[in-house]
Amino acid sequence: MSAVTAWSTGGTGPVVSAHARELAVRLSALFEADSRIARRLNDAQRRLQAANDRLWSGLHPDALGLIYDGVAPAGQGQIAKLVKDAIGAGGGEAQSTVLQALQDVHWQVHGGFCEYQSACEERRQLAVEVGELAAGLTDALCAVGWTRQEAQRADVHQLAASPRRTGNHPGAQR
Repeated sequence: MSAVTAWSTGGTGPVVSAHARELAVRLSALFEADSRIARRLNDAQRRLQAANDRLWSGLHPDALGLIYDGVAPAGQGQIAKLVKDAIGAGGGEAQSTVLQALQDVHWQVHGGFCEYQSACEERRQLAVEVGELAAGLTDALCAVGWTRQEAQRADVHQLAASPRRTGNHPGAQR
């Protein structure tokens, strides 16, 4: 039976020092933080896509024909309808509505991009910290009898949630 199997079944197996457990707790928390950042990235991507869809469906190349000659179709999006209404009304108020809609989409894209960029930077910094802690956890587990392969394959969440097992030899009991 390998040390990892013994550990996961609660049998005898390598010791988990208090230091290794502390590192596992910190890594587990970082993995949860990474999951939250990934959700933020997905949300920002959806916001960018939604804003882009508003622009593209409204500012389809055919919309330029509508603007210039009033004949070509303008697309089917929210902006396209505003462009069509502005051309039909011919007034400055309708054109202001179109420009306001474009400005709104611009700021939606800007906000989504800023959030995406911020989350990417947080995730990059988190990756550095995860790498350092993972190396420390591997070293700490190896110091109490785990093989490098077992230490690298250890379930961080399980180690973090486990009762303390202290000692300094591979056959220590719980």
